[in-house]
Amino acid sequence: MILQYIHLQQLNDPVLFFYGWWQFSVCLFACIELIAIWWHIGKMQNDFGQVWLALSVLCWSISGAFEIYFIKTNTTSEVIIEGWRSIWSLLNSLFILLALPWFRYLPEAIGHIIKSKYWIYIVGIPFLFSILPTLSRMISGTVIAMINELDVYYALFTLLFLGYVLWESFLKRRLKALAFLALFCILIALVAQIYKIYGTEINLTLLSAIFKTSLIMIFFALALSWVKELAENIIPSSDELYIIFSKNKLPSGKIEHLIFLKGFPGTEKRKVKLTPALFELFLKFAQRKHSENDWLEIKPKNFSMSNKTFDINDYNQVKRLLVAILDGVFGKDSWTVDHHLNPLKTTLFEMSEKRDRKVRLKIHSKNISL
Repeated sequence: MILQYIHLQQLNDPVLFFYGWWQFSVCLFACIELIAIWWHIGKMQNDFGQVWLALSVLCWSISGAFEIYFIKTNTTSEVIIEGWRSIWSLLNSLFILLALPWFRYLPEAIGHIIKSKYWIYIVGIPFLFSILPTLSRMISGTVIAMINELDVYYALFTLLFLGYVLWESFLKRRLKALAFLALFCILIALVAQIYKIYGTEINLTLLSAIFKTSLIMIFFALALSWVKELAENIIPSSDELYIIFSKNKLPSGKIEHLIFLKGFPGTEKRKVKLTPALFELFLKFAQRKHSENDWLEIKPKNFSMSNKTFDINDYNQVKRLLVAILDGVFGKDSWTVDHHLNPLKTTLFEMSEKRDRKVRLKIHSKNISL
């Protein structure tokens, strides 16, 4: 068995030597580039997702350095070579999984799992169950087929989660082509992992080079889409935002209630279609800005007096207005509470300091066109 492996290794030395140098240099450069993007942008956002992705790519680089070392030193122990490959593969998968909670857009079906405090245990315990037998195998020198494939099972687990999250991330940023490319890349990676069990060494090396290159490019596409979103989806300040109210009569005879928002990145105005009720509520805020008392009063809960009227029956009306505006500007489900809803609420409205359930439009009256 060992002689057969040595013969195969000798046949593939030039291929593996080239592959080792390629993996070491390209992945190291990609790691440094991802860290550089994080240093200039992610660090200020307190976002460490790119750091974990960079570390996962670094594991591939170190694995490539080990391939070079094994060839240079004529290492012939299959257990040692495969053991180190498994270790770096496991660490790569672990770092990718640790990056997922930092993704801004997560699928609704698994988002609560990834964001939960138990995620570290969900990914950490299988990692330990995979790496400890691998280390034991390297020390003892014994080979058990199932243990030899633990890194493959962990990689499959990682790719399924990563593929789902990448699909959601690109779709929410309205980048459908990249979403399908990400799925195609994940499919190649899945084939490579399955082929690792049944295929030949030289074909596996080719597949590994293809899927690692593709995945690195997807990571960069993800980083650039994040930068693009930061540039385009900035909520302007109250002084920079202009609002135009408009009613258009359609050929069908129905009235279309529109608002145009100017001040978002880009030269074009953002057109938002509102329901009649939300349009009238927003218009009431705008009209009140031209009066001496520009506050609107919200009806308290369980208020029973019938002789008093309020401007707003429920605070949820204001929230529904904000949601409708965000859906119109960015697209339905293409925004988050922390990065869009809360900043927009701060830009548009302000609450009374007396906490007397009063709210008013924060935009200056000269920035409003009725």
